[in-house]
Amino acid sequence: MPAPVTLDGHSLSIADVVAVARRDVPVAIAPQALAAVTASRRTVEAAVARGDTIYGVNTGFGKLAHVRIKPEQARELQRNLIRSHASGVGEPLPRDAVRAMMVLRANVLVRGTSGVRPDLPALIVAMLNAGAHPRVPSQGSVGASGDLAPLAHLALALIGEEEEGATLRGKGLQPITLEPKEGLAFVNGTQAQTGIAALLVHDAWILWRTAHAAAAMSLEAVRGTPAPFDARIHDARPYPFQQRSAALLRGLLADSAIRESHREGDPRVQDAYSLRCTPQVLGAVGEALGFAERLVVTELNAATDNPLVFDGDVISGGNFHGQPIALALDVMAIALATLAGLAERRLERIVNPDLSSGLPPFLARQPGIESGFMTPQIVAAALVAECRILATPASVQSVPTEGNQEDVVPMGMTAAWKAGRTLANAARVVAVELMAGAQGLEFLKPLTPGRGVARTFAAIRKAVPALDGDRPFTADIERVAAGVRDGAFDPDAPGEAP
Repeated sequence: MPAPVTLDGHSLSIADVVAVARRDVPVAIAPQALAAVTASRRTVEAAVARGDTIYGVNTGFGKLAHVRIKPEQARELQRNLIRSHASGVGEPLPRDAVRAMMVLRANVLVRGTSGVRPDLPALIVAMLNAGAHPRVPSQGSVGASGDLAPLAHLALALIGEEEEGATLRGKGLQPITLEPKEGLAFVNGTQAQTGIAALLVHDAWILWRTAHAAAAMSLEAVRGTPAPFDARIHDARPYPFQQRSAALLRGLLADSAIRESHREGDPRVQDAYSLRCTPQVLGAVGEALGFAERLVVTELNAATDNPLVFDGDVISGGNFHGQPIALALDVMAIALATLAGLAERRLERIVNPDLSSGLPPFLARQPGIESGFMTPQIVAAALVAECRILATPASVQSVPTEGNQEDVVPMGMTAAWKAGRTLANAARVVAVELMAGAQGLEFLKPLTPGRGVARTFAAIRKAVPALDGDRPFTADIERVAAGVRDGAFDPDAPGEAP
């Protein structure tokens, strides 16, 4: 049994989220965090006892905040909030996204600024550890006041209602009755979009590194030169991820017999940009992913509900607004569309006989009677076109809601959907490039590629055989794409290239 991920509201990492969401690592709550939760709850109870006006505790919500709620209606108010806001539509979120949302919601509640009882985060943790995952529709959130609809569907499970509540009872867990502020504290927050964003950041870095393995293999297949990856060039333009990109490529290409075979007498002066400028382009992609990661890491441990409790005060604010995460997701989508477009251009150079430096047309054994990689390149082109459409930002598409009270909203869940689909498309494009690059190396034997490329080639051949005649490519592409997502061709993975 792995050590549990312990929640304290301050130290949750992306690696923790991935462990809980995908490997079912158990979750615990730090004792000192429960003490902070109890203290914040006492502040809320004292304010209610004094008759203070507190948004969402003894008032209506949104445009109805001017409506005062009687004390005897406090529980009904919280219950109705959950019922009314559980109005999401569309396909359910995948299991890992729901678990990511749950662990983030529990982590925020134990921070001690939400004013809930310890029972609430404790029940979420119990659900995670029991494998109780409610159905959460993927559409219906504008990202402010947080992810209202997705979180409300999760809250339905906690109060034991509808299909979601059956999920709770099916695991032997008992529902909870929400006290003043607890329903609002639960649905105000960015945990749906942030949970998805955390998983995507993790996956995007794997894809970023794997794109270098594909680039290096393509360079070898068309007998390009590694000279543009010289460290001195990249130290002269010292973007950290450009430098890291060039270093990855140098490691993959080291000790290449293919390179030595054309070092002398090659009439080409410079390779095309898609080969020569790989560190500059993938370096920029890395800088964008680093930006997105910084925002997501901050949000993992941020208090994002409203109002918040501080040292005896209950203060209304706007931390539920999802603009930072929506922007991070949009930047990721743009960066991954760039990565996919670069991979497709290298793929074109491998399959196009006018550009491939002597490889057979479309890498076919018998060009003409066979089409080889002609259609996989078309598939990659279609995926790249879709990525570019998906790169249009969601975070600028505000549509006011709640009687114009929420008049600027960030569309974070739309940004999450776009980024996720873009990543899936990009993984398939890189998969096709890896397959084509490996096929190109078949025609250069007995010359051997660099050490890192050789390891990538071997990993590809474990997944799919060489093309010795036309065959359907769908299963091959999906198998390699799954390996891309799982890190099977990641140069930084144990046993892979440096």
